[in-house]
Amino acid sequence: MSTRTRFPTLYRVVTDLEAFSSLLLPDRTLRPYQLAPARAILDSIASNRGDQFAVVFSRQAGKDEMLAQLLSLLLLRQSRQGGTAVIAAPTLQPQATISRDRLRDRLLANPLTGPMVRTAGNTVRLGRTQATFVSAAPGANARGQTADLLLVANEAQDIAPDTWDAVFDPMAASGNATTVYMGTVWSGTTLLARQMRHLRELEAGDGRQRVWLVPWSVVAEEIPAYGDRVRARMEQLGESHPFIRTEYELQELDGDGGLFPAHRIAQLRGEHPRLDRARPGQRYALLIDVGGEEESGGGQLSFINDTRRDSTALTVVEVDLAARDGGLPVYRVVDRRMWTGVRHTTLHDTLVDLARNAWKANWVVVDATGVGAGLSSFLKNTLDSNRGASPAIRVEPFIFTAASKSRLGWDFLGLIDSGRFKEYTQGDGGRAADLVSARTGSDITADYYAQLRATTYEVLNGPGNVLRWSVPARDGHDDLVISAALTAVLDGLNLRPRIARGVT
Repeated sequence: MSTRTRFPTLYRVVTDLEAFSSLLLPDRTLRPYQLAPARAILDSIASNRGDQFAVVFSRQAGKDEMLAQLLSLLLLRQSRQGGTAVIAAPTLQPQATISRDRLRDRLLANPLTGPMVRTAGNTVRLGRTQATFVSAAPGANARGQTADLLLVANEAQDIAPDTWDAVFDPMAASGNATTVYMGTVWSGTTLLARQMRHLRELEAGDGRQRVWLVPWSVVAEEIPAYGDRVRARMEQLGESHPFIRTEYELQELDGDGGLFPAHRIAQLRGEHPRLDRARPGQRYALLIDVGGEEESGGGQLSFINDTRRDSTALTVVEVDLAARDGGLPVYRVVDRRMWTGVRHTTLHDTLVDLARNAWKANWVVVDATGVGAGLSSFLKNTLDSNRGASPAIRVEPFIFTAASKSRLGWDFLGLIDSGRFKEYTQGDGGRAADLVSARTGSDITADYYAQLRATTYEVLNGPGNVLRWSVPARDGHDDLVISAALTAVLDGLNLRPRIARGVT
């Protein structure tokens, strides 16, 4: 092939991202929804307009691949002139280094750029151009960097706005660099959400697109298997689950008015009656939140003498293993109780009697945090072993930490939103005496729904999307809600009965 024939193809490769991707990285060719925002970003850089963009893709839709290939072409174009791109991530390890390694690998796999690639620390160089990957964690030493080509906030929802404004935004000033905010929208308080609001105002003024949202449905048009996967997750968790709404539908969580807004409370209401003992042939679990603990903080949460946490709450669920074709169990609340000021030795005997005789329980999940550790240990020693004619009951301790309570909250919402957690009807079935809460004298069922409505939440900035949720002290207690949420711990166990098979 002559030089004249080859030249147009080479020219297209270095000037057009689609040609660059399809010809030089055929196994990782960018799709149309990736190409559109990347082209706008490259055009802004080439024109030195200093535009800002927000790029939000559905989970695992190729946002980081788009960034790696965009950077690859940028470094190739500028390899003679020089320049710097700065890419900030919430952490250096692993987030920033993963992005660095992805860029390096794409450059090495490209026959045009492979021979020129140099890596030094967190900087990838191609000729006179470089991309530097830094941490945007508070206190990280990122000052002094200059981004004269491109400045990127990757996973911008996890970068503190104050840190970005003070340390990173000035990096783009001297060269009027293009700035890109990438990530997932969780709440309106994040850096990403703030910038999206600002950019939409600019869009309304001049009609030029600056916010690029790619929800799962757009990705599914290009990748049918991706759509099948998301629909399966929606079937399992429910369309209104926070992960579905934020990671796939790209919606903010703010505005629900609490963790359990009216639509979610309506979703958990069932049509089955409240019971006072087991029905033949059914399986039951006891979920116990032990009074005297405060579920907040970082590590294991120690006991504090907090009068808000002075009651032990019990939720009893009937476990239906055959309710769903997909094999996922459904949990129906059939009873709840509460004890205040009862010694744990006495409470132990009461719970053992309920587990063995009233409910013939298969499982017990119990709060083992702080003083709950003692009651949990006693219950495990008594129930989780064969004692005479009594069959063993599996006892699963649960220790509250900030991380474990966050997971519990997310998973509990998933059970509710997918229709797998249902409450008994509010009629008392003639058991009015049992409905009275010892603490308040109120209807315990009404008390539970009041706690649901009073539960507030926030999603913390930073890796992990930590969910902090509770009933504020001014509004009362959350014992009954915590007890019900322990159903999510039960859901993580292998509940299928073991079938003994003889040798033939």
